[in-house]
Parts: sequence; structure tokens; C-alpha cells
Amino acid sequence: MDNLEIKRMARPLRLCVAVVSLSMPGLAMAHGSINAQTLRGVKVPPTPGLVSGKSPIVVDQTVAVQLGKALFWDTQVGSDGVACASCHFHAGADRRTRNQLGSGILHVSDMDSARTFDIGGPDYELKAGDFPLFRFADPANKDSAVVFSTDDVVSSAGAFLRQFNSVNESGDDGHDSCETQNNAVFHIGALNSRQATKRNAPSVINAAFNFRNFWDGRANNLFNGVSAFGSRDPDARVWVAANNGKAKKKHLLLANAALASQAVAPPLDMMEMSCQGRTFRDLGRKLLQRRPLESQQVHPEDSVLGAVRDVSGYGLDATYGDLIKKAFEKRFWSGKGDFGAANSGAPYSQMEANFAFFFGLAIQLYENTLIADRTPFDGEVGDDGLPVGYTQQQKDGFAVFQDAHCSNCHSGPTFSAAINPEVYAPPGKKLEYYPLVDRTVLTEQGDNFGVDRTLIDTGFADTSVVPNDYDAGLGGTDPYGNPLSFAGQYMATLADPKKKMVDPVKILACELDDPFTTDFLSSELIVDTRSVGRCKGYKKLSRVPSPAVVKAELEKTDQGRVSAAVNGAFKIPTLRNIELTGPYMHNGGMKSLEEVVEFYNRGGNAANRHHFSTLVFQQGFTAQERADLVAFLKTLTDERVRWERAPFDHPELWVPHGHEDGMNALGPDLAKDSYINIPAVGRNGRTIEQGPLLPFENYLKP
Repeated sequence: MDNLEIKRMARPLRLCVAVVSLSMPGLAMAHGSINAQTLRGVKVPPTPGLVSGKSPIVVDQTVAVQLGKALFWDTQVGSDGVACASCHFHAGADRRTRNQLGSGILHVSDMDSARTFDIGGPDYELKAGDFPLFRFADPANKDSAVVFSTDDVVSSAGAFLRQFNSVNESGDDGHDSCETQNNAVFHIGALNSRQATKRNAPSVINAAFNFRNFWDGRANNLFNGVSAFGSRDPDARVWVAANNGKAKKKHLLLANAALASQAVAPPLDMMEMSCQGRTFRDLGRKLLQRRPLESQQVHPEDSVLGAVRDVSGYGLDATYGDLIKKAFEKRFWSGKGDFGAANSGAPYSQMEANFAFFFGLAIQLYENTLIADRTPFDGEVGDDGLPVGYTQQQKDGFAVFQDAHCSNCHSGPTFSAAINPEVYAPPGKKLEYYPLVDRTVLTEQGDNFGVDRTLIDTGFADTSVVPNDYDAGLGGTDPYGNPLSFAGQYMATLADPKKKMVDPVKILACELDDPFTTDFLSSELIVDTRSVGRCKGYKKLSRVPSPAVVKAELEKTDQGRVSAAVNGAFKIPTLRNIELTGPYMHNGGMKSLEEVVEFYNRGGNAANRHHFSTLVFQQGFTAQERADLVAFLKTLTDERVRWERAPFDHPELWVPHGHEDGMNALGPDLAKDSYINIPAVGRNGRTIEQGPLLPFENYLKP
């Protein structure tokens, strides 16, 4: 299995370098052909035991998808009217322009900067001239003078900063009872404003194919039924009832469930959706007796919810508890026992205690339906190996995409190397090895002479959108102190063989693109015990540095020969529907595809130590090549997404969009919300009068 794909660039004015593919074996796009890049017919990797097997968790998948769609769009899920969809209502992303600025809270090396704003502040209305967030005297030259830069983040307006007291079990608005906390950053005079989240919201469309989710990969592939962290969370347990009705806590890990891991994080996040201190059991107590979406219109022709729409036109005709009983096997909700005491006095039920479990899996099953695979790129292929109907400019743009090595990271049918490797497994078989960590040539040496062989997490890259100290990304840790990065964990086990990988990820020295035998002396290496029985025929490559050598290397500047390009690395996003999912990058720092192309043309914004310089370097594009590349990228838009046709139709949603004068019904110490209305749309999509979804830049004032 050889991931190594070396190409040379032939065009004038461009640096000729060796490039290592981040894609799966044999799947980097060949010049002039789309090969197997179409998403048509590609199956989402299944979660074993979820909907199949002897005793599946979900017994009615149709109802489970109804439940998941309702939970995703329901403003009752948030403590103060924020739904999951509030940050993902526009082609799966967020196109709001007001009160969307974060102050760079992840910039830990300069806390004064992290608490202040360089562009605007709370309730600021973003303008076209605010972008990009890094501006150069010569936009094509990374080494020219920086005219403007900031650690501000264009993210998503979320919840007010408040402390949770209790849920509202029967009130009309579904808002929790919470006490306002002083907010030194997000306020307008004496009134608290809604907080903005830490990063830009990526699209949920086609996220079902990702091995991990969130920009920093913290949404684990394994869902533990409670939190985002898979096997890292030592206390995660799900209540399971026996035949006698008595329930016990059981350890559960469901594979290929990164969507479920992602889904359970925002509802308890005090910046995104929740008052501080609320639990999923509390959320279950609030919702189980309520009708889903009870204050939101549901279109009579909603492709999922139309059949269970209430006669009033608002919400569904059953409660959340009813849907859970129909969708999930009874052992997860029918048990008897002590499930903990609630603040309101009555003990929690098993259904309430397991609400995170139901929530995550239902939303995963709904998001598994959000597959955009009907783009011009996915159409019939002509004799030239390109889709029939492509204009000459789009064909030229595809050639630029290939020549500039964009496909080395934006590879495979989702145009992202962060894809679940199981997508590439032969039908009916599992892959023998998951290439989730690699060692490859992606960065220049610290003295700018030669290149480093660097450990990476496949599907994550440091493209130097911002300096690394603004946001560690994959280089961060989970709440238990473990590296988010698989490569970081691997280095720790090399230094101390007694340590185990926190995640059950197997890494074999013989499978690395650049094995340790390339640049370590034989006397520095020992047998890779992980490779026993797997690396037959490749035993010479199956060697790793001894613990003493690893420790010595780690003490060197930039970790010597065992460096890992994880600090400042972020998940490589899909390019599908990219036309509609701005602003771009993890910090939302670019408003248009033209600015994104300009960024890659100059080779990034910052000079990070492990910048992926063999892939992201000054290109020297002509104006025509830049325009051609943008034209190709726009062929990756699914018209069903643009017009919100099934499965991308949805209920009504009121989205907070800044503030206005007046009293907030939530409390006198909170700024009054202003809203935009996202009307309910049925299976046939938006009307001609409503028009299609537009790129983010179209919603900005000059």
C-alpha cells in the first residue's frame, strides 16, 4: 500500500517541489480525469449495531430520522432559543453577518488580545471591507507588508452567558430558568449580548463521511453515548435495562459515529446553546413531554416531517418521548432503578438519563441523509475524462486545481482527506489498516534548507491561516489532558512504550510514507512490536526509534526528527457546495472564493513552524487561472442544496441576528434580540419568489 505520489510542477514562475499526497491509496485525481471522485453511489460507513444486527439499537429508522431532524431544527433545545440549525441553516453553514465576531478567545499567548476586538465587537454588522482578516500590501506575496491582521474570529452568535437553575417543563417558550452572569467581553453597555462561538461553523452537509468532526477533530469516531470524546471519557456509560426491568450502566462505543459525538457537544456549551451547568438529563426533562418544534411552522410537504406534522401547522403531532419509544429499542428507555435526583425533586427516568444517547444518534441518522452528490462534477463523463457540459473555463479550472496540487488534500469523493477510510473498503470487507497517521515530507526545515519528515494526522493540515498561537487546533488537548492528535499520542508511546494510545488507533511503521529507516541510523532503531503479523515482506521498514532516541530528539529544537505537524493544524474541509458555505477557514477570515484562491496563491498568511510548505506555497497564478479555478469550484454545488430541495428542506427557524432597542423577555440585563426568519420549506424547495441561497458575500454590506 503506497500513499506516495510525487509530482513536479511544470508551469513557469512556480516553485518545483516534491509533493506527498494526503489522500488514500490510488485516489488522488489524475490530471485530466475525475477517476473515481464522484460521490454518486458512495455509501456512508455504517455504525455496526445501530440499525442492523441481532439486537439493533434503533428499531424504526424512519422515526429516528424524524426525531433527529426535529431535534436539529428545534429552538427548544437551546436554553434561550438557539437550535443546532441556528449555526447551520444555510447550506449547512452560517451566513449571518451581525453579532458574529468572536474576540479570539483561543489566542492563549495573549489574553489581553483575546478579550478585545480589532474589527468591531458585539452587535457589529460585518462589511465586505472587513475581509480578508489578513491583508497584505501585495496580496500575491506572503512576504510583503501586512496591512491588517487580527485574532478576531467570524463565527456564530450563540447563547447569553447565564447560570442554569432549572428547565421550563411546561411553559410556552421553552426557555430555561437561568441567572445572568457578568460578561466582560460580550456586552452592549450594561446589557449582555449573545456570545460568539470560538470558530466558524463548518457545513454539516456530507459531514457523515468524516472520520472525525469539528475543526480540531475532537468529535471522536467512537460514540460513547454521553460526550464527544469516545473512549477518552472514563465515566461515559449508557443505562441499559435487562429483561427484569432493572437497568445498569454499561460502557458503549459505537464506531463510525463521529456525527453523534459532534451532536452532543453544542447543547451543553455555554457559548453555543446552553446556560452554564445544564446537563443532558435536564434537557431530556424539558423536552420529553413537549411536542417537537411546537412554536415553529412545518411545511406540509416536508420530506421527513410532513407525515407527522400537527394539524395546527406548528410542530409535530407527538411528543419527543413518543418518538423515542418508537425509534429506540426499549432496553434503553423502559428500565426501573435510580437514575439520579433532579433539582426539581422528582428523580430522573431512564429516558431522561439516556437523553444524550438518543439525541446524538438521532441527529446522526438525520445528518446521514444530507448527502449532496448531484453536482455537475458528478454527471456523465465525456471522452476527455471530464463531465459533459463543463465549459472550457471550468475544464481549465480543473487543470489548475490539479497542477496546484489542491487535490493532494482535497481528495476523494468528498474533496477532503479527512474522509473515513472505510469509504474505500471493498464491498463486504473491512480495511486491514486505517492510515490515520502518516510520516511524510510536508514542511521545510527550521533553517529553510531541505525538508522535514513529519508525523501528521491524515486529513488535518497547517496551512498558516493564522499564527499557531492564535489557535492550537489539533495541537490542543481534551478535557482529560490527552492530545487530540493521533500523531501526538503516537509520539508519546514511542517515548514510553508503557503508554497506550488513548484512542484505539493502530499505527504501523511499515505503512508510513517516509518510514523511520529513511533518516535514522540502524543503531537508533528497534523492532516495531505493533507490526507483528502485519508487516510481512516489509520487515526492514518495520522499525521505530528507541525510547532513548525519541526522548533525545524531543528535547531538540522543533522536536528534531520526531516532530509532528499538529499545532495549528485543522480538519481539511470538503469543497462540495463551497460556493455557498462562506465565510471560509476555521476563523471565517475570508468572505469569497476569490479571497481563498488569493490566500493559496500567496502560500498562506503566517510563517508557522510546521506550515505545509510543500503543498501551500506561492503559486504565481495569472488572473485568468484564478478565475478558472473559482469557476471549477462552483461546479461542486448541488442545486438541491442551493434551492433547499429534499433532503435539504426544513422547518421554520427564527435565528438571532444582532440586537435592537427594547426589553428582552429573558431578562432586563440582556440586550433585546433581533431575528431573521428562515421560512419552512418543503420537498420541492424554495420558490422562485424566494430565490436560491446565495454566497455569503452577497449578504454583506459594502
